[in-house]
Amino acid sequence: MAERICYATGRRKRAVARVWIKKGKGRIVVNDMPANRYLLEEAQRIHALEPLYICHVAGKVDAKITVKGGGPSGQAGAIRHGISRALALMNSEFRPILKKADMLTRDPREKERKKYGQRGARAKFQYSKR
Repeated sequence: MAERICYATGRRKRAVARVWIKKGKGRIVVNDMPANRYLLEEAQRIHALEPLYICHVAGKVDAKITVKGGGPSGQAGAIRHGISRALALMNSEFRPILKKADMLTRDPREKERKKYGQRGARAKFQYSKR
């Protein structure tokens, strides 16, 4: 029987992560680099790989991830969302665990657009009375 590979897409802000997961030895590759070299900040690494630890499969699955767009924080969030969705497809027992941890929900927060006649999205030009 062929080895089952699960694919899922994760999104956060402007970042999109494509995640392939299969049983293995715990190798996680992000954009052809080891995860600890791609996700430089420890906090982002912990955030991105959290679903693996919650489901107790860290070191038991291999993940190949390609991520585009956004910044480091958005990419870490997209990776987390993608891994969560792939794990839920891989094993239906993980779904309630991930759902309770709120990892299957896409974070809807986006950057607010700049409005005309203003300095930014909310910031206004300074008012001068005289």
